[in-house]
Amino acid sequence: MDQARAKSFANVGHDEAVRRAAELIPLLRENAAEVEQARRMTPAVEAALHRSGLLRYLQPKAWGGMELDYVASVDIPEMLGRGDASIAWNVANLATHHRTLALFPEEAQREVWEENPDALIAAVIIYPQGKARRVEGGVVLSGNWNFCSAVNGAGWNLLAAMVIEDGKPVDWIQCLLRAGQYKIVDDWQTMGMRGTGSSSVKVDELFVPAYRVQSMATALPGHAFAGVTANPNPMYRLPTSALGPHAIGSSIVGAAQGALDLTIESVKSRSTNTTGARMRDFQTVQLRTGLAGAKIDAARLILRNDCVEASRIFAHGPVPLETKLRYKRNVAAAIRLAVEAVDMLHEMAGANGIYDQAPLQRIFRDVRAASNHIHFSTDMQMTVWGNVALGGEFKSQTL
Repeated sequence: MDQARAKSFANVGHDEAVRRAAELIPLLRENAAEVEQARRMTPAVEAALHRSGLLRYLQPKAWGGMELDYVASVDIPEMLGRGDASIAWNVANLATHHRTLALFPEEAQREVWEENPDALIAAVIIYPQGKARRVEGGVVLSGNWNFCSAVNGAGWNLLAAMVIEDGKPVDWIQCLLRAGQYKIVDDWQTMGMRGTGSSSVKVDELFVPAYRVQSMATALPGHAFAGVTANPNPMYRLPTSALGPHAIGSSIVGAAQGALDLTIESVKSRSTNTTGARMRDFQTVQLRTGLAGAKIDAARLILRNDCVEASRIFAHGPVPLETKLRYKRNVAAAIRLAVEAVDMLHEMAGANGIYDQAPLQRIFRDVRAASNHIHFSTDMQMTVWGNVALGGEFKSQTL
C-alpha cells in the first residue's frame, strides 16, 4: 500500500467535497485535450483526484472514505463535469463502486481496502453479458462486457453476470476480480467521451471464490447484502439500478453548465467578425443563453430531487417500483434538457465552435456521445414508466 495515498477523508463533509471539486475545474479544463488523446485519466489528473479524496466520497468512513449522503453522487460529478465530462463520468463510476463493494462480504472489503483504500474499482453492470455457474466454493465466470469505464489503471473490476442453472437464470450477481484476471480489449475509439477509456473486457472460465460474489437480485426471496452489518448506513442499500444513472448523468449536466459558463465568458467580450456589433446585445443571443441556463438548472434539480426524495422514502421503507421507474424516466428527461442546452449553445457559437481546439466542440461531442447511454434513452425509460403508470406490468429481479 502506498502510505502517501492512504489518507483518511472521513472528516470531509458534503460542502467541503463540492468545494474541492470546484477547485479542480481549471486543472480539468487544462488537461482535457490530453485526457481525450490518452483515452484515460492522465497521471496529473488522477493524482489530483486522489489528493482531494473525491474518488472516495461514497466509501465507508471505517475505511477512510467520506460516506456522504447519496445526493453527493450528483453534486460532485456535476461540478467536475464543468471541467471535463470524461473525468466526471469516471469519478462517478469509480466512487459508486466503493459503495457497491460495501455490500460485499467483509473479506472482500478487507482484501481491497486493506491493501489500498485508494483502490480504483471499474465495473460493467450488464448482467446478460456475463454467465456464471455455481461450483463448490464459488462460481465459474465467463463473458464479454462492453463499456468498462476507467478500466485502464483500475486495480479491480466488478463484472455482472447471470447465474445459469438448467438453461435458466436463477441469480443476478456481481463478481469482484483483480486486474489481470480479465483481458482488456482496446476498442474505445469513439466520437466523444474518449477520456473515459470505456473499453471492453473478456473473461473465460474463471473461478471466483464465494466471498468475491454478491447477489444483486433484490427481488429474489430472502435476498440480503452481506456487507450491511458492517456498513449499516441506509445509503448503501438505495436502489442502484434506479438511481445509479443519476450519478453518471450528472457529468453531462456539468458539461452543459461548463458550456454555458464558457459561452457567457466568450459573449461578454465578443463582437461579430462581419459588423463589429457586440454579441451580448443581440436578443437572440440573450434568448438562447437564458433558455440554455433554465434547461441546465432544471436538469440539475431533477437529478438532485430524485436522490433526496429516494433517501427520504427509503428511511421509512422500500422505494415502490413505480417510483423507481419514475426516477429512470426523470434522468432520461434531464439528460435531454442538458443536450438541448448544449445544442443551442454550440449552434450559437457558429464557425468558432467547429475547431478541434475549441472546448465547446469537445463538450458538444462528449454530451452527444454520453447521452446515447441506454439509461438516457427516452424511448425506453418513458415507455416503461408509462406502461406501469397506466396499469401494465414490469418485472426486474435487480430493480
